[in-house]
Amino acid sequence: MNKLLLPLLIILSTPLFFQSTPTEILKLKIFDAFVITPEPSENFVILNITEEDIKREGGWPLPRQRLAEIQIDLINKGAIGVGWVVSFPQADRLGGDDAFSTSLKYGTSVLAMFEDESGNFPKTTGTIIKGSDIAGIPTTGVVQNIPVLRKHATQGIASAPTEIDNLVRRIPLLLKTPDGFVSAFGTQVLKSLTGSRSYIITTNQVGIQEIAVRGIPPIKTDSLGRKWVSWIKTPETTLKEMEVTGRFVFIGTTAAGIMPQVATPAGLLEPHKIQAALAESILITDSPYIPDWSLAAETGIFLLSVSLIWLVLTTFGITLGITLGATLMLATTFAGYYLIQQGLLIDVTWSLISQFIAGSTAFYLRFREQYKLRQQIKKQFEHYLDPRQVKQLQDNPDLLKLGGEKRYCTFLFTDLRGFTALSEKLSPEEVTEIMNKTLTVQVNAVQKLGGMTDKFIGDAGMFIFGAPLDLEDHETKAVQAAIDIQAGIVELNKTLSTPVQVGVGTQSGFAVVGNMGSETRFDYSAIGDPVNTAARLESATKEVGVDILIGHNTAKNCKLVLKSLKPIKVKGKEKELKIYTCNNFY
Repeated sequence: MNKLLLPLLIILSTPLFFQSTPTEILKLKIFDAFVITPEPSENFVILNITEEDIKREGGWPLPRQRLAEIQIDLINKGAIGVGWVVSFPQADRLGGDDAFSTSLKYGTSVLAMFEDESGNFPKTTGTIIKGSDIAGIPTTGVVQNIPVLRKHATQGIASAPTEIDNLVRRIPLLLKTPDGFVSAFGTQVLKSLTGSRSYIITTNQVGIQEIAVRGIPPIKTDSLGRKWVSWIKTPETTLKEMEVTGRFVFIGTTAAGIMPQVATPAGLLEPHKIQAALAESILITDSPYIPDWSLAAETGIFLLSVSLIWLVLTTFGITLGITLGATLMLATTFAGYYLIQQGLLIDVTWSLISQFIAGSTAFYLRFREQYKLRQQIKKQFEHYLDPRQVKQLQDNPDLLKLGGEKRYCTFLFTDLRGFTALSEKLSPEEVTEIMNKTLTVQVNAVQKLGGMTDKFIGDAGMFIFGAPLDLEDHETKAVQAAIDIQAGIVELNKTLSTPVQVGVGTQSGFAVVGNMGSETRFDYSAIGDPVNTAARLESATKEVGVDILIGHNTAKNCKLVLKSLKPIKVKGKEKELKIYTCNNFY
């Protein structure tokens, strides 16, 4: 069965290495569910320009003279800076650009740019690259704010790319242009607040490792410079409230139809809320990220866990195998959960799915194998053992390992005397009927006392006491079975027109008992000196003139009263054998 493991691993691992849309989406959803959402910092606040505000102010866009007033009011109320997540690519028709530009001098001011395919690029941000100069995510162009507004404010790109399921999760902190890098809006806010002039980008052969800004702990990213966003619920305020003391303000509108909402794990959000979440996420020292070695880790977990599941279920019994397999799956689940809680976005989802598939396959094969074995055992022993003994063997098939084992047993042989003469007198049908009735008497007597019917060879029978199951006092029970056989024959003869006689020989000793044959076809039997001796003793009953002959090994441990007879020599033995018989079995 283990030969199926390699092709199964290949099949199961295909989605891991060649990420399909369903598996990739599942991975992302798992991360969404288990990534911790920290409490918001006290550094930021979101100011929503609502639909009611726009109606009150006379429509959108708001006059820039009014925006200047809002900027000044925010600074006067204690804001440390303002981020306008709104673009101003054209001059104000009412001539308020100068007033708005002047207001931007107060506090730290950042204006938003949005990507387009114009091929126009803003002035690049200063960057220092430590390592290989590996390109990040490129931009095809941006819509810039008019020059007069850029005099007293910095700019950042507020676009947010989506994942394969059209949700925003990772935002590039820097975007690549032909001349260098441009900041994302949230990144630019922090850079401006710290007064830093440049970014330090650390790279390796894989890509970007982290991005550092003076005054902020290094920001871990993926190889493309993307930051996983923790969807922190930053406090929100309005133009009426303006609760902004000591905070940087992200301004945007929530009015329907003006700024498009973007799907995120936290629901539909406007661009200014997404950029606020990005800035919050950057400040989290243990913020989650997907390390470059995630695929190697996921592969290792996959191979180890699936192999262990398969090994457990194919090595141990079904009940124990399922228990251990379930434990391994739980361990994998907790390991994945722990890693995610530590900020390492390592996916164990496919490992768990593969474990289940591998476990189910192994369980089915194991169950089928055990079922076939149980049926084989039943087929082989149901006519030769008591049903309770058959069930015992089915529950413990290891007792029937191919090749057998050395055991101390008692062997009993029987033979229908005068069978040839009987065949000459009676028809084949009559002979068959008599033989079947005779053998039935023997089987019933043996099974009643816990013995096993090994085989029938014509009119002769071979029986074992003490195998395949242990049997206490098997010597006594074998002798008692011999007595019961003779008593049964006496009763049978009362119903037959032609009486029959059965000779019985028994001997105890060590012999090899077990399945003799091939892996696919076997027969439970025994070989050894006591087997041969028992057969010889049965043959000698005619010469000695008794119906039962008992060997010395059986007699010395038998608890019944036996009669000692004159020792005899049998074929294959140099020394004479001590023999015994028993009377009064009629």
